[in-house]
Amino acid sequence: MFGRAPKKSDNSRYYEILGVSKDSSQDDLKRAYRKAAIKNHPDKGGDPEKFKELAQAYEVLSDPEKREIYDQYGEDALKEGMGGGGGGHDPFDIFQSFFGGSPFGGGSSRGGRRQKRGEDVIHPLKVSLEDLYSGTSKKLSLSRNVICSKCKGKGSKSGASLRCPGCQGSGIKVSIRQLGPGMIQQMQHPCNQCKGTGETINDKDRCTSCKGEKVVQEKKVLEVHVEKGMQNGQKITFPGEADEAPDCVTGDIVFVLQQKEHPKFKRKGDDLFLEHTLSLTEALCGFQFVLTHLDARQLLIKSSPGEVIKPDQFKAINDEGMPMYQRPFMRGKLYIHFTVEFPDSLGVDQCKALEAVLPSRAGAQLSDMELDECEETTLHDVNIEEEMRRKQQAAHEAYDEDDDVHAGGAQRVQCAQQ
Repeated sequence: MFGRAPKKSDNSRYYEILGVSKDSSQDDLKRAYRKAAIKNHPDKGGDPEKFKELAQAYEVLSDPEKREIYDQYGEDALKEGMGGGGGGHDPFDIFQSFFGGSPFGGGSSRGGRRQKRGEDVIHPLKVSLEDLYSGTSKKLSLSRNVICSKCKGKGSKSGASLRCPGCQGSGIKVSIRQLGPGMIQQMQHPCNQCKGTGETINDKDRCTSCKGEKVVQEKKVLEVHVEKGMQNGQKITFPGEADEAPDCVTGDIVFVLQQKEHPKFKRKGDDLFLEHTLSLTEALCGFQFVLTHLDARQLLIKSSPGEVIKPDQFKAINDEGMPMYQRPFMRGKLYIHFTVEFPDSLGVDQCKALEAVLPSRAGAQLSDMELDECEETTLHDVNIEEEMRRKQQAAHEAYDEDDDVHAGGAQRVQCAQQ
């Protein structure tokens, strides 16, 4: 957080309100606030303004971050928003969250302390298109942290732990750096003494099983069921199977499906696509071939009698695509994209045989006079993509060369003017 360094202001008023010294511990603050809050509570005839001041003072001084800013820069720094400000909460709410309910009405806290949630663990799971078509189960062995059963997550033999003196039990330390005249930087980082837990354990009192870490490693086998029709990127979640930690809601283990590329089939949603090449004879006179599907079934694919397949044509087979997720008896389509392979050349006899059965050629209708008036050309084989790439590169080089010429000319003119 960046901000302008505030001027020094009174940093003793909050201590005076609570009746404690500046070097008071958190326990001292707690006792002083409890005593003063009970005495000045409006329900017991106390002064509401005094009670509000007590709540504001305790809110600031009980927070290590706000207390450090208050001690260095006073009340004005908190009002400018560096510490989040004081007095932003209902004093009754502070009293209830602090003491676990009003001592006068016997009620419980309205909200209670919200438990922190542990992080989810994400694992990629590679699957084949066959797995997604037919469904499969995979057993995976994983290691995770679980609460130590010997100390029940306390980390010590007696179950007692000490408040970390470095962060006063907050788990967070705040450092403030002077960046320049009138500018400061405030940074938060986990306390290095307690690793952000807010607690420390004496070496002699550490649990012999977890060595004071509160958790131990456990190996677990999870069986992941991949259902028919699942998609690439789809998630399979195991709730509450991630790493355990004390006072923390356990996160989930999430497997993300990653489909491996198939050498023959391509998938788009619930449909499958297949490339197949026909010879010219098959395209004109009919074809048939056997296709091994993703579930190992043999499909006979054939054209209708007299049907001609054109280059780049698509054909579809209903209900031979992917099973639909959670509706496995419904399937998409299988699309076949045909390409036609032409022969490199034909003999004279082959040409005559084809001319006898195919429609006549357009060029055969030209007269000798019309042919005499035409200029004859020669066709060459060409790779059009390579040809266009080469021309584009040549044009780019010519453009760069032209820029260099203009730049050189401008430089000469400039030198002449000097």
